[in-house]
Amino acid sequence: MSKYLIAVAVLPAFLIAQQQSPDELKPDTPEIAKHLEAAKKIAGTEWAKEATFFCQMPYPNKPDDPEFAPTKVFDNLYAIGRVGTVVYAITTSDGIILIDSGYANQIDSVLLPGMKKLGLDPAQVKYLILGHGHVDHFGGAPYFQDHYGTHVASSAADWDLMEMTARNAKPGAPPPPKRDVVMMDGQPITLGGEKVTPFLIPGHTPGSTAFVFSVKDGGKTYTAGLYGGTVLIPRIAWNLREYASSLKHWAEVSKKMKVDVEIQNHPMYDNFTDKLAKLQERKPGQPNPFVVGQASYQKFVGVISECTEAQIIRLGK
Repeated sequence: MSKYLIAVAVLPAFLIAQQQSPDELKPDTPEIAKHLEAAKKIAGTEWAKEATFFCQMPYPNKPDDPEFAPTKVFDNLYAIGRVGTVVYAITTSDGIILIDSGYANQIDSVLLPGMKKLGLDPAQVKYLILGHGHVDHFGGAPYFQDHYGTHVASSAADWDLMEMTARNAKPGAPPPPKRDVVMMDGQPITLGGEKVTPFLIPGHTPGSTAFVFSVKDGGKTYTAGLYGGTVLIPRIAWNLREYASSLKHWAEVSKKMKVDVEIQNHPMYDNFTDKLAKLQERKPGQPNPFVVGQASYQKFVGVISECTEAQIIRLGK
């Protein structure tokens, strides 16, 4: 795999605050152990790293996480960014849909150069849809609004969150995008015959959103699922119990829509870099490593659900 490029950055206070303090957790009880064992059993070997992350060793993404080589993941899906914070570009006949936009101060150093390497014209970004309303997701959105007239889409609740955050922000904090498209549960955003269907999954934030869309690979079509509001640090989740409910809703939705491709905007726990390496080494006729299958995707969601139940008990939430 291509060597990592490390960028030096200052860790923001909101990320420092996400460090989990073990002494704030209650000792594991038999009930907690039951959920941990269930997560381990569901995970098997494929999702073992995920189970360890969510059940035992969560940690936040950082603005100086290693940068990965911009990659064509599917015929119509590209990944750009850092191993902890990924921006995805979906190409269509009428332009590009971006999922998230990364950090505001990394537009010129990460996102735009990455798009250029992949042959993607930023002026063709017609929609920029947000997984949730935190600055590491909306940071670059104002740039696209101002330079290219890109439509930015978020849930109503997270538009409110971004505007409230801006009102309370310290001088010099990255501004949110101007309120634009309001995403509704189950109502697709369509461009060039392609559609991305959002589903509301509150918990990490009041209006976190998951996405389902088609990806193409060598003449075959698959269904990708991106859970855009994963809780990395349970202690500071907006509402951990609502998050647990959203995971159950997402399991039902993703099963119904036959999701068989797993991608994340914070992929520290899903073997993302291993899959990128396999993709680079892939020979004609070999499967795409991001296609995990419908049953495996449900296991992926199930692991997070069981770990979340354990964390709720631990934290007394």
